[in-house]
Amino acid sequence: MDIDVILDQFYALPLVSKNTLRNNIEEVAHPKGHILMRENKTERHIYLLKKGIVRAYANYNGHEVTFWFGKEGQLVASMNNYVRNENSYEDIELLEDCVFYKLKNITLQSLYETDIHIANWGRKLAEYNLIEAEQRLISRLIKTASERYRDLLNEESDLLARVKLSHIASYLGITQVSLSRIRAELR
Repeated sequence: MDIDVILDQFYALPLVSKNTLRNNIEEVAHPKGHILMRENKTERHIYLLKKGIVRAYANYNGHEVTFWFGKEGQLVASMNNYVRNENSYEDIELLEDCVFYKLKNITLQSLYETDIHIANWGRKLAEYNLIEAEQRLISRLIKTASERYRDLLNEESDLLARVKLSHIASYLGITQVSLSRIRAELR
C-alpha cells in the first residue's frame, strides 16, 4: 500500500506537510516470525504497514493471548510507547513477510510541535486506533464467541486465510476446540 494512501486515510495533509512526513519515513522489511516489538522494551519508532500482517499479543499465565491483528494500511505501534514513552506491554510478531514505513517517535513528536497539520494527522491517527480498540473491547464484553466469529467473517474474512487458527481462537477469547465447533455449526 502506497504511503500517500496510508497517510490520507487518517487525515488529508497539505502537500508540504505530507512531504515533510515522507522525508522522515524509511521503508524497512522484516521476515515472517520476526518480533518487531517486545514486551517490557521501549520502541523508538512507529510503523505504518505497507505489506503483510502482524499480531499483538501479551503473555498471560504461560499463554500468548492475541488481542490485535494489523494489516496493510494500519499503524503498528505500542500505544504505551507512542503516548507515554514507556515500555510496551505486548509483543508484536510478523505473521507474513512485511514491509513497513518506519518513523522515529521523537521526530514525529517534534513535527507535531511545528506543523499543525501533522499534529492533526497524529490526533486523527490516535482517534482511529482508540475507536478500533473500543470496538474490540465492547465486542469481547457483550457478544458471544459465535457472534464475534461471525463479525470476523463479515468484516475481516481475509484473516482466516492469512492467520493460524490458534491465533484466531486466542483473539476471539476461546479455545481451538470451541472455534472448530463454531465453524462446524456455521457450515
